[in-house]
Amino acid sequence: MTEKIRIKDIAEKAGVSTGTVDRVLHNRGEVKPETRELVLKIASELNYRPNVAAQLLKKSFGYQIAILIPKPTNDKCYWSEHPVGIENALRIKTPYNISVTYFLYSLNDGTDFVNKSEELIDSKPDGVIIAPLHKIESVSFCKQLDQNKIPYVFIDTNLEGVNNLSYTGENSIKSSRTAASLIDAISDRNVDVLIVNISKDITNSAHLNSRNDGFNTYFKEKGSSNRNRITVNISSDSMDEIQNKLNPVFSTNKNIGAIFVTSSRVHVVANYLHNQKISVKLIGYDLIEENIKYLNVGIIDFLISQRPVQQGEKSMEILTDFLIGNESVFDKSFYQPIDIVNKENLFTN
Repeated sequence: MTEKIRIKDIAEKAGVSTGTVDRVLHNRGEVKPETRELVLKIASELNYRPNVAAQLLKKSFGYQIAILIPKPTNDKCYWSEHPVGIENALRIKTPYNISVTYFLYSLNDGTDFVNKSEELIDSKPDGVIIAPLHKIESVSFCKQLDQNKIPYVFIDTNLEGVNNLSYTGENSIKSSRTAASLIDAISDRNVDVLIVNISKDITNSAHLNSRNDGFNTYFKEKGSSNRNRITVNISSDSMDEIQNKLNPVFSTNKNIGAIFVTSSRVHVVANYLHNQKISVKLIGYDLIEENIKYLNVGIIDFLISQRPVQQGEKSMEILTDFLIGNESVFDKSFYQPIDIVNKENLFTN
């Protein structure tokens, strides 16, 4: 039988006190970054596992987890899939008496995010899963969670400079570089590329900014140098707003041959192209019903599809393992695979 690794063993090998190891493994108190990194490295090497039975005795009444994610617009949209994964993971944890409460905010309203986050804090959860799409409001909320010593994990979107346990989702830089490489491969290298951001406040959208960075970086490093890249920011997906923004762009830029939409709202651009009888290469995100329609008829060429169910499952697994067994999170980011989908490899239920 393998000898059980104790906190004392980690402390001796790291040359620190058992109290320091306890603070690192349980994510509480101040510890120098280099000490924290050393302790986690040694704990991982020794395959340290906490005493789950003891933790259950301490918290026999169960755990309350709060979920702060965008409100789904319908039962087949991207944000309707994450709860499926969360509930899948929850079923595995049934013996531990875990309950979940959802706080759903408007994707286009930072004020609603603040209101829902305040409700969440008032509910006094043991842990939180957050999709921090509103960057400024999310950073402020994370400070509140830190003050209340509530652990939290990010889903779908990552933020730097905060104390989240982990992030589960796409690598937004690499996914948008993938989109750029596809455009480079399927379009004439003499045509210009239009980047479309559909967001009420693009400066406050962490994931869209990362996708823009990755896409543009690809062309600076590897793409054809004679392509112009034109960026347009559109505040809503209403057809009037789409037309008001895109009509002047196409009137003054006759060489646009490819479009990259940085979100799952690529279908509204596809609808515009269809109505205006404009033929260009079009790439966007996510395998949702509205996008599949335009993929099938050839207006959308490729979709970069994330895996929201797996995001939900992994986030819940990480948070519950931390709460139940005080299991340290050694990897800060758990990047999920992306799927590159076109008409030829499209499979739907």
